[in-house]
Amino acid sequence: MNEEHELYLKNIKRSKVKITILRIAILVIFIALWEIAAQLKWIDPFLTSSPSRIVKSLVEFIKEGTLATHIWVTCYETVLGFVLGTVLGVIIAILLWSSETASKVLDPYLVVLNALPKVALAPIIIFWVGNGTSAIIAIALLISIVTTIISVLTGFKEVDKGRILLMKTFRASKWQTLRYLIFPACIPVIISALKINVGLSWVGVIMGEFLVAREGLGFLIIYGGQIAQLDMVMMSIVILSVIAFIMYEVVAVIENKLIKKDNVYN
Repeated sequence: MNEEHELYLKNIKRSKVKITILRIAILVIFIALWEIAAQLKWIDPFLTSSPSRIVKSLVEFIKEGTLATHIWVTCYETVLGFVLGTVLGVIIAILLWSSETASKVLDPYLVVLNALPKVALAPIIIFWVGNGTSAIIAIALLISIVTTIISVLTGFKEVDKGRILLMKTFRASKWQTLRYLIFPACIPVIISALKINVGLSWVGVIMGEFLVAREGLGFLIIYGGQIAQLDMVMMSIVILSVIAFIMYEVVAVIENKLIKKDNVYN
């Protein structure tokens, strides 16, 4: 490794550290200004809460011993909805890619389902699968699966036609073409679908918990709003933000590993 390359790597590390410091600084400044504004009555703490009141509410829930249960319920529903939506979406995309006729026939239906507000189907889903966890997971699945199918299928179709023709020339089966060409070429698309599904799964779960739950962070948000306890609402939102960020970072780690693995093979 020459000096220029070492200098380049050092500059990259410095840039990453600088960005991390700036991100933390922005968050700290925001929290400090929020607390100061609430303490000096520049804003109404009853309407906007404050960091200190959120921490107080968090401590109270921890002492009651119920917060862990609410977090676990929401995380379980979200992860299950996320995994099912992603796996089933990719499988259906593969099936549609393997049959051009089925893809063309079902394309308008996928477009309509993607455009349809899923909250409109929530009462029907609750009636079909019951008033409980199964309904919440089903709503999260419905929201994420259509987007996954469309994005992954589009990625499959955009793979270089010349490469596909070359695979056919070597008499490769559709499975071989999928395994050795389509999937490696579409890793960025699949990762992008994973990142999108992180947010969509949370939307579906919180929406479901608003409607039917008796536990979970979504339930705390809607219950806190009903009894005018905005500290509870803000606490739940902050916890949701932290967990969603962690999920997104997990997907980012998977992305880095897959990209490094793909680079090794290339």
